[in-house]
Amino acid sequence: MAVDLADFERRATEAVQVFWSTRKRASAASGTTDIGSRGAVTAGKNLDGFLDLIRAVVVANGLGEDTVYCGTQGTPRLRHTVLPGYYRPSKDWDALVVHGDELVAAVELKSQVGSFGNNFNNRAEEVVGMGEDLRVAFREGLIGDAPRPFTGYLMLLEEAPGSSSAVRVSSGHFEPDAVFEGASYAERYEILCGRLVREGLYDAATVLLSGAEGGAEGRFRDVSPTTSLRAFVARLAARVAEVAARG
Repeated sequence: MAVDLADFERRATEAVQVFWSTRKRASAASGTTDIGSRGAVTAGKNLDGFLDLIRAVVVANGLGEDTVYCGTQGTPRLRHTVLPGYYRPSKDWDALVVHGDELVAAVELKSQVGSFGNNFNNRAEEVVGMGEDLRVAFREGLIGDAPRPFTGYLMLLEEAPGSSSAVRVSSGHFEPDAVFEGASYAERYEILCGRLVREGLYDAATVLLSGAEGGAEGRFRDVSPTTSLRAFVARLAARVAEVAARG
């Protein structure tokens, strides 16, 4: 089945520009050089450009724009992005694609600028928990009886010495997985994203690197082909096209 990647590289370039320019405006408005650790790890409006990319992929592959619900954009109707959970009552996602009574896709977006050591474990626990909760909720029939939805996770990580340098691993009683020894935080995210997909918690998980200087011009790069933006977009496009073909 042919899919349309919706000129994703251009749209991602624009999304990265939006991310860094929004952060810069927020910092200027607050009179600080940074908007705080919470702003560094949550999506907010910083990642609205990636929501636009998701919408473009959905429309290009045959579903209407009105099937896309984004938590930070549009009217209150479009902000209906809460799904039932199994271990907890519900969870708010950043973007849902809902066609009729079928959940086609659920996507979570995150960013991290600075505070790499303080926030990696929190982000890992959060994304694993969301994926597992949705997986079991679907299994238990809480999200309809249509085929399993596409699930996606995207992390935009600041490319900086703190995210690119080797990090030691310490464990008091048992040896940690050797793959993490000496891995930078960027590499840890790549390992995390690869394993999220291999373990079936997500259909696509991506980590993108972008520095403040190059990011102002929209520059970013993938950490690996496995966790690339192209892989993410291709899998989302294929799922949408499959649903659209059913009518």
